[in-house]
Amino acid sequence: MKKYINTGSKDTRSGFGVGMTELGQKNEKVVALCADLIGSLKFDDFKKNHPERFFQIGIAEANMIGIAAGLTIGGKIPFTGTFANFSTGRVYDQIRQSVAYSDKNVKICASHAGLTLGEDGATHQILEDIGLMKMLPGMTV
Repeated sequence: MKKYINTGSKDTRSGFGVGMTELGQKNEKVVALCADLIGSLKFDDFKKNHPERFFQIGIAEANMIGIAAGLTIGGKIPFTGTFANFSTGRVYDQIRQSVAYSDKNVKICASHAGLTLGEDGATHQILEDIGLMKMLPGMTV
């Protein structure tokens, strides 16, 4: 079994931000799309290091998925980022039509899944996100 070294406790979002920055440095085809959550999803360094490959879409998650699907046509590898409820439930039709049925290489990244946004209420919570994505053809969860 592979041995891992504990480098200390870190929140998942910080690891995501570091990972995105590293991916951006290693692969010029990687682009990031964000739904108005730069700080929350730790996109700051990616945006600073690769401003030409960072797209702030705003609170328009459905448009973000459509734009990401379109970017794949030009050879880009888009990573979208928002809260889990908005990255799966709220944009299910766009994912189904523009990503899954079209077999596009879009990476849908989500944070704050389940009930972790309890203080924001039911509008920000989702429990069925993984199930929704697993039903789609060609989707890897």
